[in-house]
Amino acid sequence: MHSTPPTSIEPLDSKAVIELISPDRLNPYLTACAGDSTAALALYRWNSDLAAAFFGPLGHLEIMLRNALDARLVARQQRRGRATEWYVDRQVPLSGKARGDIALAQERAGRGSAATTPRGKVIAELSFGFWRFLLARQYRDSLWPDLAGAFPYAPNRALTTVEDPVKRLHKFRNRIAHHEGIWHLPLEARRDDIQTVLGFIAPAAATWVSDASRVDDVLARRP
Repeated sequence: MHSTPPTSIEPLDSKAVIELISPDRLNPYLTACAGDSTAALALYRWNSDLAAAFFGPLGHLEIMLRNALDARLVARQQRRGRATEWYVDRQVPLSGKARGDIALAQERAGRGSAATTPRGKVIAELSFGFWRFLLARQYRDSLWPDLAGAFPYAPNRALTTVEDPVKRLHKFRNRIAHHEGIWHLPLEARRDDIQTVLGFIAPAAATWVSDASRVDDVLARRP
């Protein structure tokens, strides 16, 4: 004997969803939607789709940026006849904050000493913020002359040409990582920043990332 399937589905209890997301978190969406909870939840969901769409290209950017900068620092060591890794060499003019980040990266990379931990693991453990701050103005006269070579397709060798979009992307990525709203930001500009920085490193990389990006598709579905 077959049971009769239900003829209706209970409507979404938006109050329960709002309570679980938290009214405080949803308030900006409710304000933007004139208090319409259904529209606010649709906007919130779209924001999540946007964050997911951006996270892929941002991840590619982070990996390619760090590898490009690491390669220049390795070359700098070789040119100076230094046998030690740049991140443990005290002659490399890194800030105290950067040294602290490196120590944490070495700790996360493995239990071995700095001499035995695979360098690839250490480099991978250094955050986007570490690489972003290698492009800060404090290194303009010390490291930037070497790091500029990581961006052979940039229109000039000015530090700010690279630092400005990377700084914006670092802030943008942090908002996404903390599940904050991005729907009200200049999203096309951040998409273009990703392509700009990758284009400075290698146009082929920019094309490869763009070809697989879902950002434009999600932008077109704004509720």
